[in-house]
Amino acid sequence: MNKQKVIVFMPAHNEEESIGDVIRRVPRSFHPSVEVEVLVINDGSTDRTVELAQEAGADHIVTFDHNRGLGAAVREGLKVSVELGAHISVMIDADGEYPPEQIPDLLQPLFKGEADYTMGSRFLGTINGMKLHRRLGNYCFTALQSLLLRKWIYDGQSGMRAFSKQAMEHAEIIHDYNYAQVLTLNLVRKGFRVKEIPILYHVRTTGRSFIKFKSYMSSVLPAILKEMRKPVRKVYVEEQAHFIPSEEGMNQYAK
Repeated sequence: MNKQKVIVFMPAHNEEESIGDVIRRVPRSFHPSVEVEVLVINDGSTDRTVELAQEAGADHIVTFDHNRGLGAAVREGLKVSVELGAHISVMIDADGEYPPEQIPDLLQPLFKGEADYTMGSRFLGTINGMKLHRRLGNYCFTALQSLLLRKWIYDGQSGMRAFSKQAMEHAEIIHDYNYAQVLTLNLVRKGFRVKEIPILYHVRTTGRSFIKFKSYMSSVLPAILKEMRKPVRKVYVEEQAHFIPSEEGMNQYAK
């Protein structure tokens, strides 16, 4: 069969301390029918993020001339992945908190025809070092998503996700500040099948988070309301679009 092209994209704003390690840890040869490329969305970094990403082996880098926000960076990552011919894209934060080694786990439901959109779930896996206020915030926003979708979700704020080609093409992120809640609401309302995969999570030990509680609340809640008020059209989903017959192959070539 023809190879499936997977593009792993990383939104990055001043992540010089971690991005090189994350890129080097991305599995490149875990299945003979899969080819992997790395795309960095440089969101107006003023440090050595681009230089170190290039040294680590990034295949593509797109640079914003100023910091636009995480939502804008993820939107660009999805768009550019489609333009580069990706069959599937994977988004992972560049801060080292999420495990690149588990990208094959995230892809398996797409290859088995079980899902079109997957999320790495910290709450189904392990959470090491997350502060109490962040954990409670995650619980609250995830509960709100579950209520709105009438579907139980464990980790609605995950920074590690995979998208089928159709999901990439139809995904809408309606604000620039963040993407996590509105993207899942948008895709599930359009009929895309979501599945969560347990992952091993470690709180960042380098750099700093640019998400502030007050800004998060004032930006995300109105965006959720706007998304839910917006009419969406159901998509005819090609459920076997990325099917790879041999599950054994995934295990044989996993690294």
